[in-house]
Amino acid sequence: MNTHFSGRSYGSLSILALAAVLAGCASSPMPLDKTPVVPDSLKVPSGQVLSQAFRATGIQIYECRQSKADAQKYEWVFKAPEATLLDNAGNKAGKHYEGPTWESNDGSKVVGEVKGKDDGPDANAIPWLLLSAKSVTGKGIFSETQSVQRLYTTAGKAPGSECTAKLKGAEERVPYTATYYFYAAAK
Repeated sequence: MNTHFSGRSYGSLSILALAAVLAGCASSPMPLDKTPVVPDSLKVPSGQVLSQAFRATGIQIYECRQSKADAQKYEWVFKAPEATLLDNAGNKAGKHYEGPTWESNDGSKVVGEVKGKDDGPDANAIPWLLLSAKSVTGKGIFSETQSVQRLYTTAGKAPGSECTAKLKGAEERVPYTATYYFYAAAK
């Protein structure tokens, strides 16, 4: 069976292959060696340049807690991330955990503080963030980090399941992916 587009004939399998390639391109994160284009709320301060970028695969941990706004209600509250940082070749380069902290295999660490937020293009994913470095430790790839961006997120939102008094303290671990961009002062 052939399908016709703009006067041309394409085999059904070719159309499916093209659709798969285009879908893959649409969901692929920005290359790790390119400074991403972001909304103004996520732009790093002038004088900073991209120093590192890593893809992250992991989980967002949520805990069922009593609502601060209404003591009669319970809600899923973000607790911490747990993710592996991967370089362009897919090799483990470090980890991301509570703080939020990013730790390289070389032992250098950066702890961030949220400065900007954007919902991003995927309504089903955690927001994109701009963070400033609250502290850096160790000698290595993160030792000069001043800003971090969390972009190209997939999934990771709080569970849609019920959170009640009976579940108080329960944890849910929700898979997510993101790309983290690290910026240092221009030299």
